[in-house]
Amino acid sequence: MRAIWKGAVSFGLVSIAVKLYSATEEKDIRFHQVHRSDGGRIRYKRTCQVCGEEVTYDDIAKGYDIGGGEMVILTDEDFADLPLSTSHAIDVLEFVPAEQVDPILYNKAYFLEPEGTATKPYLLLRDALTDSERVAIVKVALRQREQLATLRVRDGVLLLNTMLWPDEIRKPDFGFLDEDLKVRPPELAMATSLIDSMAGDFHPDEFTDDYRAALQEVIDAKVEGREVVQPEEVEEAPAAAVDLMAALKASVDRARAARGEAPAGGGAAEPTPISSARSAQQKKAAQKKAAKAPAKKTTAKKATAEKKTTAKKAQPAKKTAEKKPAKKTTPRKTA
Repeated sequence: MRAIWKGAVSFGLVSIAVKLYSATEEKDIRFHQVHRSDGGRIRYKRTCQVCGEEVTYDDIAKGYDIGGGEMVILTDEDFADLPLSTSHAIDVLEFVPAEQVDPILYNKAYFLEPEGTATKPYLLLRDALTDSERVAIVKVALRQREQLATLRVRDGVLLLNTMLWPDEIRKPDFGFLDEDLKVRPPELAMATSLIDSMAGDFHPDEFTDDYRAALQEVIDAKVEGREVVQPEEVEEAPAAAVDLMAALKASVDRARAARGEAPAGGGAAEPTPISSARSAQQKKAAQKKAAKAPAKKTTAKKATAEKKTTAKKAQPAKKTAEKKPAKKTTPRKTA
């Protein structure tokens, strides 16, 4: 890593010389704008809107538009004359509990490394922050701008988190905030149960940027001249107007099933749109299978029944014929 700033952490009469390093880096895949037909890079020229001439960086200054077509021009000398007491110092203002700092204020993170003989006071501040379970609220000037920041400990190193100023945080102004909608206690209880069933410990390494990985696969395939294998798309559940309580209960049961736990109330889990579709397909396939096999058995049973009926009918007829006595013939008398 390359240090981007040098200065000192100052609290009380103690001064700790440090170097500042960017603690994060973006992993986005970056592209150049190129000519589609030949791949040539697209370049942009810095031209003046008034005279039309190309301008070098040395001739570029900062301008503030005051309206009406008027511009106030500020040079590097103007910025250098500004009274920045924290231009090369990280001034500690106070120490506060970490939970009192709203995460929305956090902006960028930087590691601090002790410089020269400042290692011992650096370690002293680090251990004191750890034992007190507090963070330091500081002011620091980076890139000609004074910023509010926090100083805390991460992995044995002091971490500087620059923060936004309170007036840079937008206030949410949405219509639903003025609506008179109330959540019923059973719904709240079920939502809380859903949260409990999905509770766990946060492990950042378990999550990956699937889009970036897929994009890198496309790039690698282009380089190697092979065909890109498209991943299977997951079918989205059809949007449907469902009862809120039923949806919450189904979500709780599904979360418990994923953990190998029994559904709430010991009953079967409420079917989701996807599971319902799968069940319908399985039921349909079973019906088709059952429609073929039982048909043969029914035919066989019917044929057997017919044979038995015929046999029964035939046997009594035979017995009747055998038991029927021969008709006696009376001799006629002759006169």
